[in-house]
Amino acid sequence: MAAHATATRRGGPADPPSPTRDASGAPLAPRSAADRLLSVIGAFDLEHPALTLTEISRRADLALPTAYRVVAALTAWGALERDEVGTYHIGLRLWEVATLAPRGLGLRHAALPFLEDLYETTHENVQLAVRDGYDVLYIERIFGRSAVGVRTRVGARWPLHATGVGLVLLAHADTAVIDRVCDGPLTAFTPHTITDPTLLRRVLADVRATGCAVSDRQITDDAVSVAAPVYGPHGDVLAAVSVVVPAETTPAHTLVPVVRLAARGISRALGRPPR
Repeated sequence: MAAHATATRRGGPADPPSPTRDASGAPLAPRSAADRLLSVIGAFDLEHPALTLTEISRRADLALPTAYRVVAALTAWGALERDEVGTYHIGLRLWEVATLAPRGLGLRHAALPFLEDLYETTHENVQLAVRDGYDVLYIERIFGRSAVGVRTRVGARWPLHATGVGLVLLAHADTAVIDRVCDGPLTAFTPHTITDPTLLRRVLADVRATGCAVSDRQITDDAVSVAAPVYGPHGDVLAAVSVVVPAETTPAHTLVPVVRLAARGISRALGRPPR
């Protein structure tokens, strides 16, 4: 038995790292209290909006007793809420604090009248988004019951290269961001998704030259997105606005003027001087 155990340690599969050591066996720095709190909050996402304590423990990579203490503290403060069956959800107190983000509530308030005008003009899905790292993050959406179905929602993230708003935000991002995205991988969602880095760079150059982007059936086979940039008072692109229409019935070029008009209106509301 001893010989077999020795052989396994020398030549067999390696044991998984312990919670206190990394894959090389080096000791890990102790996790701070703030790190444990953030890991619990970060366990929730669009695919996991409700979690049991055991699921939180697993997704946050915390021992169950530690997860219990952290969850209890967050629940007492209001960052988490526990329903009648014992499942936890993000709490209203955390939402209240999140609304203070300048790229969230303030931008949405300035944009909403123009988004509503764009919706009344098109009666199609209207969206407002910002860039967060290498993703596009949707912060507002107006949709009609008869509009084409979309896979986005407020709070959803998508890769920059595959959406109209994402192409606008990527086109106006720093060179380092563009290079990182173009270096891939470029995920394909449909046969029409841009996955060629050279083609993507050409599309981004066209977006900068024309002031708008058209994402043709890149996320779903039945939808086209037309987007334009929203500028801040110093000329930097803060956000992008788009309208999503059925691919087979609405020519994208007919929507470019109204989307640009909405984007210019939002930009002026944010302090962008008239051009």
